[in-house]
Amino acid sequence: MSLMMTRYKSSLTTRWLLIFMSFMITSTYSSPPDDPIKCSSQTTNCTITNSYGMFPDRSICRAGNVAYPSSEKELIALVADASMKRRKMKVSTRYSHSIPKLVCPGGQEGLLISTNYLNKTLMVDPSKMLMTVETGVTLKELIEQAAKAGMALPYAPYWWGLTVGGLLGSGAHGSSLWGKGSSVHEYVEELRIVSPAEASEGFAKIRTIGRNDPDMDAVKVSLGVLGVISQVTLRLQPMFKRSLSYLVRNDSDLGSLATTFGNDHEFGDISWYPNQKLALYRVDDRVSSNVSGNGINDFIGFRPTPTLALALVRSTEETQEAVGDDNGKCITAKITTTGLRTTGFGYSNNGILFTGYPIVGNHNRLQASGSCISSPNDGLLTACPWDARVKGQFFHQTTFSISLSKVKSFIEDVQKLRDLEPKAFCGVELNNGILMRYVKASSPYLGKQEDGIDFDITYYRSKDASAPRLHEDIIEEVEQIGLFKYGGLPHWAKNRNLAFDGVVKKFVNANAFLQVKDKYDPKGLFSSEWSDQILGLQKGVTIVKDGCALEGLCVCSQDSHCAPNKGYFCRPGRVYKEARVCTRLRSN
Repeated sequence: MSLMMTRYKSSLTTRWLLIFMSFMITSTYSSPPDDPIKCSSQTTNCTITNSYGMFPDRSICRAGNVAYPSSEKELIALVADASMKRRKMKVSTRYSHSIPKLVCPGGQEGLLISTNYLNKTLMVDPSKMLMTVETGVTLKELIEQAAKAGMALPYAPYWWGLTVGGLLGSGAHGSSLWGKGSSVHEYVEELRIVSPAEASEGFAKIRTIGRNDPDMDAVKVSLGVLGVISQVTLRLQPMFKRSLSYLVRNDSDLGSLATTFGNDHEFGDISWYPNQKLALYRVDDRVSSNVSGNGINDFIGFRPTPTLALALVRSTEETQEAVGDDNGKCITAKITTTGLRTTGFGYSNNGILFTGYPIVGNHNRLQASGSCISSPNDGLLTACPWDARVKGQFFHQTTFSISLSKVKSFIEDVQKLRDLEPKAFCGVELNNGILMRYVKASSPYLGKQEDGIDFDITYYRSKDASAPRLHEDIIEEVEQIGLFKYGGLPHWAKNRNLAFDGVVKKFVNANAFLQVKDKYDPKGLFSSEWSDQILGLQKGVTIVKDGCALEGLCVCSQDSHCAPNKGYFCRPGRVYKEARVCTRLRSN
């Protein structure tokens, strides 16, 4: 056994260098993500999942059938028919990137309404800086169409596979405290939503909600429970250029710097590598249009990736987990993060090569990426790294925003945990560390209530729900520190179940949202068990059973919620004593 482990560890660096080199390949082809909806007979007897192939509780979401409207008129007819029959409805998007079960329509009698063919640009007006699109238009398409007219969406998420309706419904954002902030919904001028109605109104109606309509603060972040957004008009800005560089610093002053960095740089964000005690600051601002540069963003993690390389990466981490090799994880994490920095994360100065910082280019070429979804099918020789059809990434994602006034204390608590168990964070660093994006307080009832930082933490998830993770307790404690000690607001489209337990109580205007919900959909046809649970209308989302804490379905309160047969027991946190985490107890 010792000889096998020696050989395994001695070859680790070489294997990861080869894997990383394969990530550098820019393929002409890829395999675009699979349709998340599968039906046994064309459009009936269907199931839906997310792009990762699994919901947090590993349940299967079923629907009686799926419809693919291609116009607002067809959409109205669908909603009217389902409303008349009192059928549950849910809207699905092209790539289905929501991790929790926002898309589940409530069983075999439910209807899925796909927005795949509601993908047209309806109006472009550069003189007024306005653009109207249908709800199924992807962020990629929106950015491209706006750029052709000399316009730009100022802030956006970094992944361009989201649809306009999906990113509005979940409150998606980029990183900025400037202007109206980084949430896309702040740039909505008007939208149209199709919701159920009484028989006298034909069982469905279009509501046109303008910027000053009092209902706009409910509709802009709606979780899909108010109806189907059909059209969105956005107020854009004239195209501009950006210049970005990365600054590496020791993380000893991260707590202080993080609270001010977002005010100093319009598009700044921070990637934090706790084990390496490093923070990577993205210095990113607008520059004059006459500054030369034709930079482009093709982030390595969003490129077409050879599926053989993906399988090798996953197998390596599974082996490290199985044998408890945290040293191996730390080695590969350092190779990965160093390699990403050395190669500029996939940015190029001229559309081809990365030659150094700063990267200067038009905003539309730098703000987002996702080339793995936009090239011809190559039969799964390459794919997006998380494509559920291949052996690739499979992860938990914990994402919450903490107000700027509490950020320093949160970071210091995480650093205390890190100092107790540094290697526990190497698994997070394998996913390029903790991404810290700036979000500004916004007006929606279910939006961000204070200026803050959104902490994105991605980490290993086993295909076996009963298998504990290496250093399970440390990341669980970070999760509970952020959500419970500092009152973090979870991202609606990410996170494990425990993040949403009692979450509606954190929103001071939750009752106002529920009042609009009752007005738009009094019979709850666009609601589901999941949405009712997170909105406080049903018992919470916690699922208590043996092993539930391993998957984040509960916070453990007894040993059976962990994996006592594998040495993991429910114990208090090490820094946040109120936390309850699954800790591995080693026998003497």
